[in-house]
Amino acid sequence: MLLPLALLLIPALVTCQQATNVSRPVFPCGGQITGEQGYIASEGFPALYPPNKTCSWSITVPPGRVVILSFRHMDVETDPICRYDHVSVYNGNSASSERLGRFCGTFRPGAIMSTSNMMLIEMASDNDSAGKGFLAVYKAGLPPEKENQFCGGKLVKPQGSFKTPNWPDKEYPTGISCSWHIVGHPNEVIELKFEKFGVESDNYCRYDYVAVFNGGRSDETQQAGKFCGDQPPDPIVSQGNEMLVQFVSDLSVTSDGFLAKYDMKRKAGAADIPLLTTTLRPITVASTRAPRPKERKGPSICRTKCHRKGTLQSNFCASSFVISGQVLNLVTSGQSLQATVSITNTYKSANLKTRQVGNRLITKLLVVCKQCPNLRKGSSYTLMGPVDKVGRGRILPNSFFLIYKPQQHQVLTKLTARRC
Repeated sequence: MLLPLALLLIPALVTCQQATNVSRPVFPCGGQITGEQGYIASEGFPALYPPNKTCSWSITVPPGRVVILSFRHMDVETDPICRYDHVSVYNGNSASSERLGRFCGTFRPGAIMSTSNMMLIEMASDNDSAGKGFLAVYKAGLPPEKENQFCGGKLVKPQGSFKTPNWPDKEYPTGISCSWHIVGHPNEVIELKFEKFGVESDNYCRYDYVAVFNGGRSDETQQAGKFCGDQPPDPIVSQGNEMLVQFVSDLSVTSDGFLAKYDMKRKAGAADIPLLTTTLRPITVASTRAPRPKERKGPSICRTKCHRKGTLQSNFCASSFVISGQVLNLVTSGQSLQATVSITNTYKSANLKTRQVGNRLITKLLVVCKQCPNLRKGSSYTLMGPVDKVGRGRILPNSFFLIYKPQQHQVLTKLTARRC
């Protein structure tokens, strides 16, 4: 279970400042951490972490033990591939060691285990969009020796099953993270069914949980569901030919675990697609169809590097519109995308064209290069840019955008009150 913040005062890695009858934990930027267990958090946690900093924490536990790290809170600027703010974990005492994971967003990673008695955590932030950062607990553990303590892997057979460690003899272990990557043929989808299910219950599945994703990585925007408790989830069918199933247990209460079965099925209406042979040489199939015309290259601007420039403040005055809102729909139009956005806040509108649909204020924006920036349906952003002659906002590869967070509203409101 997540411990009360007051208990964070115990670990030696936290220095304490004494106020009037109050002790408050102060988390520094990095440090050398030793001992059998303790807490680590981003600088200033739970306040917003500072911009433009890199902090490193080196953990060393007694010889013959391994480090088990479990994240209790994660709030780092979201990006699909964690290009901006991120937390990296290394299997050793330096950043040249094997990287065990790179994390951002608000999805809490599973427990991470080193292979030696040392682990390095590194957090880097850019000059924009902070969150509360992270809080993690570490402990010294024994190296896994039994085969049934290992879990996860790649599953490619047409049908199969997988289960939590120790199933069905006893409860699953504490402090583990398992990921099963199921991969079918290009013309298939994957149906997942849980035959038995018992995972520590919590209203928000904050402690132990099973998360299912469309695709091969734990991307929040592709999450199909997050489950815990003692009721098996309904069957889940993937959108494509890949599915990732992640199981996480924290360092306290455990339960029976689960047994899951999967079945790869042909996608409705899918044509046969030549597959690879086991000799790793593709089958050559003659085709009577006319050759596919070469894809037209998009505007020259789409061949430039996709990277936002400047800061929230520097781009505010240069933009004709500044809004925050949720992407409701994305429609491909050649090399561009038309994004339908439900506006949450308007900070600058110029002549941006909007319309009222029920209780929503809707606008349509043109993403000039469809993969730059890589907007996701269902996600919320702060967006800004120019407005064309017909009142349509335009998003360019160098347009400034952010995954929306409530703290941005205060900053943008202040910018609105200033004269550009």
